[in-house]
Amino acid sequence: MTEKSVRVRIAPSPTGYFHIGSARTALFNWLFARHHGGRFIVRVEDTDRSRYHPEAVPDMLASLRWLGLDWDEGPEVGGDYGPYFQSERLEIYRHYAHWLVAQGHAYRCYCPPERLAALRREQREAKDDIGYDRHCRTLTARQRAEYEAQGIIPVIRLAVPLEGQTTFHDVLYGDITVDNSALNDLVLLKSDGYPTYHLANVVDDHLMAISHIMRGDEWLSSVPKHVLLYHAFGWEVPVYAHLPLILAPSGQGKLSKRHGGVEVRDFRRQGYLPEAMVNYLARVGWSYDDKTEIFSRAELIRYFDLSGVNSSPARFSYERLEWINGYYIRQLDADDLAERLVPFLVEAGFPVAATQVRPIVPLVRERLKKLADVVEWTDFFFKEQLDYEPAALIGPKMTAAGSLAALRRAREVLASVPDFRAETIEPPLRALADELGLKSGPLLGILRVAVTGKTVAPPLFETLAVLGQARTVARLDRAVEKLAALVA
Repeated sequence: MTEKSVRVRIAPSPTGYFHIGSARTALFNWLFARHHGGRFIVRVEDTDRSRYHPEAVPDMLASLRWLGLDWDEGPEVGGDYGPYFQSERLEIYRHYAHWLVAQGHAYRCYCPPERLAALRREQREAKDDIGYDRHCRTLTARQRAEYEAQGIIPVIRLAVPLEGQTTFHDVLYGDITVDNSALNDLVLLKSDGYPTYHLANVVDDHLMAISHIMRGDEWLSSVPKHVLLYHAFGWEVPVYAHLPLILAPSGQGKLSKRHGGVEVRDFRRQGYLPEAMVNYLARVGWSYDDKTEIFSRAELIRYFDLSGVNSSPARFSYERLEWINGYYIRQLDADDLAERLVPFLVEAGFPVAATQVRPIVPLVRERLKKLADVVEWTDFFFKEQLDYEPAALIGPKMTAAGSLAALRRAREVLASVPDFRAETIEPPLRALADELGLKSGPLLGILRVAVTGKTVAPPLFETLAVLGQARTVARLDRAVEKLAALVA
């Protein structure tokens, strides 16, 4: 552990909507900062203008807020180390790139794209390693002047040492050593004046005093190049911890859209709770012990440490996430859950208020895996007309005529219940089943279809009580009409 104050960051490129893998990286950084009393920084690496997505940054910030990952520095909150958009820091990168050239750690390359393409083609044909041949590394001052006289704007490349090795330490992977001869003279500053990821990343992490770099392990191969840059500048190398890849549920390949939702907004729209998402994501690649699954946010902050992070890839389980989400739904008090359910019903076309949803909450709380499930379970409460086939009103081992007679008698019984509550509705209906020589199941089944339009719905007696006597009787009247037309 470094002695420096803990300062960590996420530095996404705004090329698309915020991925769940990026959210896991952000969470680990946030937890680490909160555990150590440090700072969590958001930096936007937006120098690749060809892939820039205008909705990416707002979506990222909204996703972080939804997850409760507040940032101490970055967009919208500022800070002492800004700007926090790389596109606003171009002069800084140019300064450091030219400094490297002046110090002999980098050089200007004038090779046109056509030459580089031909070089790659030749290397592929010869089955050689693909990489720059350092053609411009040893140009004389006169040769450089000739290129510049032609109006060629060079790129700036890192002059990787031709011999020796570069070693760095990763908290999860240990010491890693790479032969410098295997590294390419990477481009640091492009001819349009924009930096590459490598230069901007190192410069910003140093100038923003980042102490620990926690990011996906797909960036592990970049570290030797970055370490060479740190050494060239004479800067201290931060602590590295490359986080495990998130795999598809099958364990085969990276998690992608073909497996289901992969963007934070997908999960939000489906009705996952942010509390559940945080709890679940914390467990994707990190463990406290071999049995604890449910953690409060305070517990995650207290327990999280890099020693619990596994370097092996972690599978994403939608089933496990659903289970955790259902657990958190059941912990919400009824008023809170009602408020959270409203947007999903409104989105489905039912302009309801929380006061209308509140009586339904006890009927569905145990059945919800996601908040969006409320629509399927409760839409009949808010519909004027139910859509179902009359044949669904015929009970098992019952005739159409027998089912019609049962519905008519049930309508009479329910219309006469003086105090329309679940407790007062159940006894006369069960007595009616005995009177008709039926088991309760078939009678209650056709009543369920008549009042909900579904064969599977919340508990019937409680459902009738919430619907109220007038609506219940009206729906039974409509069911009698439907079935009578079928019998006729």
